[in-house]
Amino acid sequence: MEEGGGNARLSGKTGKMPTIRDNILRVRERMAQAAVRAGRAPGEITLVAVTKTVEPARIREAAAAGVTDFGENYYQEARDKLAEVGPEVRWHFIGHLQTNKARHVVGRFALIHSVDSPELAAELGRRARIADVTQAVLLEVKLDASATKFGVEPEPALDLANRVCNTPGLRLCGLMGMAPFGEDPEAARAHFARLRNLFERLPPENRRTLSMGMTADFEVAIEEGATLVRIGTAIFGARS
Repeated sequence: MEEGGGNARLSGKTGKMPTIRDNILRVRERMAQAAVRAGRAPGEITLVAVTKTVEPARIREAAAAGVTDFGENYYQEARDKLAEVGPEVRWHFIGHLQTNKARHVVGRFALIHSVDSPELAAELGRRARIADVTQAVLLEVKLDASATKFGVEPEPALDLANRVCNTPGLRLCGLMGMAPFGEDPEAARAHFARLRNLFERLPPENRRTLSMGMTADFEVAIEEGATLVRIGTAIFGARS
């Protein structure tokens, strides 16, 4: 889940549009600067390049520039990319997942970010057991009820986390959330801080990944504790 936005600035040195490699280097630089400001090691934060509507050739260009993790919102779109890009990268399912689509994603994605109900958790676990795999998942927490209809409310999130932990076939790795989209990244800070506080209440073994921050606000997310950021527009440009 990654918001759109512009990325049409010319390179100051050449007057040419920046390449995907240029964009990745700039994003990583900004990630590192945000980590240092927060007293963290830049290596603690994983970059997931969001490839919604991005064709395989451009995904391979990002992989050649060192990106190892890619995120998709829809299985139907991801299906062919998984085969074309190859097995050397890690795929994340970051979009809303309906229970009846669980069978398509289990075992095909290294991490599913969007578990938000007991029913979905149960079906993912059932499908994982059939496939004889352990599926890593995150709970999607609703940070602003007015901004999205997806995600578990913060209050029952820990109860759902406990259910997921007790679902055979699943491994709970942490939480995911999206701050309301806005022009001022600072407006997202309080939302990210609340999600970090909830994350810190999980058992230690379930605090591996805190997925928050997109193109518009990833630096603030890192300052507030994100271990994974989901970046599409700043790497691939605005979607058509």
